[in-house]
This record gives sequence, C-alpha cells and structure tokens, in this order.
Amino acid sequence: MDQVRVVIADDHTLYREGVARSLSEDAGILVVGQAQDADGAIELAARLNPDVMLLDISMPGGGGLAALRAIMAKEHPPRVAMLTASEEDDIVMQALKAGALGYILKGVGSRELVGVVKDLARDQSYVSPMLAARILSAMRAGQAPKPANPMDDLSKREEEILRLVADGNSNKEVGLLLDLQEKTVKHYMTSILQKLHVRNRVEAAVLAREHLRR
Repeated sequence: MDQVRVVIADDHTLYREGVARSLSEDAGILVVGQAQDADGAIELAARLNPDVMLLDISMPGGGGLAALRAIMAKEHPPRVAMLTASEEDDIVMQALKAGALGYILKGVGSRELVGVVKDLARDQSYVSPMLAARILSAMRAGQAPKPANPMDDLSKREEEILRLVADGNSNKEVGLLLDLQEKTVKHYMTSILQKLHVRNRVEAAVLAREHLRR
C-alpha cells in the first residue's frame, strides 16, 4: 500500500481540519475526504472507497454509530475507527460490536495518531490504553461465567494465532509467519471468537493480553 487513503468525519470543522493537516504531514497518508455529518461520511465511504475512516461519535444525521453500521454493511468496508472524546463504556462496546477496528480518544497526539492510522490500514486493532481494562471488565460483566482461564478451550494452533493477533498482526501477516493461507487464518479466528464468546478481534486481543502466558 503506497499511501493510506483516509476520510475524516467530524462536525467540528476546526478540529477536523487540524486532524487532516496533522495526518497529511506524513508522506504515507493521504486525506481524500472530510465530512461533517453521518450522511456525508456514508456517502464518502461509498464514493471514495478509503482505506481508513475516522468517525466522531456525536455528529448530526444520526451520529457516528449510525454511520459506522451503514458503512460496515458495505461489501468491502474500510477500516473504521472512532475518534472521539466519549469515554462511556456502553458507547465503546457498541462501536466495537458494530465493527469498529479502533477506538481513539481525542487527546491522542498527532504522531501517535499517524501510527494508529497506519496500523489500522494493516488490519491491526487499536483501543486507547486507558479504556482497555474497562472494556475487559464490561465484557466479563455481560457474559456467563467462563473457566478461570478462557484460553483453556483453545487448541495450541488457535492459541498461537491469537498470540500473534494480540501482538498486532493482521490475518495476512499471521499466515506468513505460520505458513498458512489467509483464509485458513480467518477460519481459525472464527473458531477463536466463538470459543472466547467475544464479538471481534479487538475483544479477543484484550482477553489474550490478560490471560495468555508469555
């Protein structure tokens, strides 16, 4: 991927344009579009087909979550991260369950944001560190009791794959490291998510960091 093509959606013009300028200073990122509401974000996702989209939660037109759900319904959706000031646990969980690959708080520095965007383009998930422990607690509170170590149900191969995913590797990168086809890794990930009773790879990675022995 030569340049990561990014769309930013936020109704605060000054902040949105500042983020765009910060990202554009990196030669590896190209900001191809900006939207100020949910409808605009959905339209740009369909028309521009970006690699990564950054969505604010509180936007006119239904908000960032509505935009996220519509965008993820595309046949080939972009990687989407919420870039927001909201730290509400329920909002975070809704975003991750709806398909967001990342949840970034607006206090993030420009250099870190550039790195996160590039990681997202490589299918690597990101959740602001201060939210990670709270997400894990929320996941535990909303589920039936599981074994003391939820990793006990995984096969050795599944544990090996999950360990690499938790380290930030995409399915393709895991396949290369383990000499597996990408579609095989996807099948393993489906099984892993079912066994751990989680909805996506972000939640699986949080559990892995808590329970996998190094």
